[in-house]
Amino acid sequence: MPEPIIETYELTKYYGNVKAVDHLNLTVYEGEIFGFLGPNGAGKTTTLLMLMGLTVPTSGTATVGGYDIIKESREVRRIAGMLPEGAGYYEDLTARQNLDYIGQLNDIPESEREKRIDELLEAVGLTKWANTKVEKFSRGMKQRLGIAEVLIKKPKIAFFDEPTIGLDPQGTKEVRDLMTQLNKEHGLTIFLSSHLLYEVQQTCHRVGIIRGGRLVAADTIENLSKNIAEKGRMVIEFKLTEIRSDLIRELEAINGVTHIKRGEDNRLYVYMESDRSREVSETITKHGSIILLMKPKEHSLEEIFLKYYEREA
Repeated sequence: MPEPIIETYELTKYYGNVKAVDHLNLTVYEGEIFGFLGPNGAGKTTTLLMLMGLTVPTSGTATVGGYDIIKESREVRRIAGMLPEGAGYYEDLTARQNLDYIGQLNDIPESEREKRIDELLEAVGLTKWANTKVEKFSRGMKQRLGIAEVLIKKPKIAFFDEPTIGLDPQGTKEVRDLMTQLNKEHGLTIFLSSHLLYEVQQTCHRVGIIRGGRLVAADTIENLSKNIAEKGRMVIEFKLTEIRSDLIRELEAINGVTHIKRGEDNRLYVYMESDRSREVSETITKHGSIILLMKPKEHSLEEIFLKYYEREA
């Protein structure tokens, strides 16, 4: 089991009378991509700022890489980097000059800076534009440059706050693929804050859902899907060669089958109060259709997200 690299203990933050983060207890493990989900105003960015030691909690505390975010905030920032939403760049400088300046701020010697800059420009796919002024960059290129700026100090942990917001589909895919590559090839722990459910589902090993500053769930998507399943109900997904109306009528007549939903691409979702998968399969076969796929229905991250919000309403 990987070691915890981020741990929060009753982490709480007030802005005046507004509670932005509410007694947050959370663990992120070394080497994982953790998705932090919630709508705008849920407390995601405030949590990131506290974890980076950039704002002080009202109460509670946390450790990042073993360092206390209050007492050892400088050490936290030494081993962790953050790409904030709407990150700013020096538009009149080139990509290389931007990275060189960030390297100087992090006290990286000149000879080491040059080597790292070349490696990072290649890693984020900007070598061809190394000497191009950032004012000519697309938003996707700027995000890739921002990721390179985070990585120049070789952090153990990277915090990304809405890194794909505002990007077109191609730019979104490039940033998502880059995060996955950095995690797999370099073991970088990534804390991804987002409200874009599809991106999180495509990228993250585990997710946490925050509402009104309070953590309402944290686990793998698979486990969260199981947790929201309705008590006493099974849903089996079938993909068939053909579906006729007489088949659906006979399936609905099976004792224990509550209802049938028809999906795209010859898919059927059979809802059962108890396991009737054998009778269902036999009925499908009797009607001359071939079962191409049969498995328990998996809930999408959107379904999981909405279900947990319903529970907390």
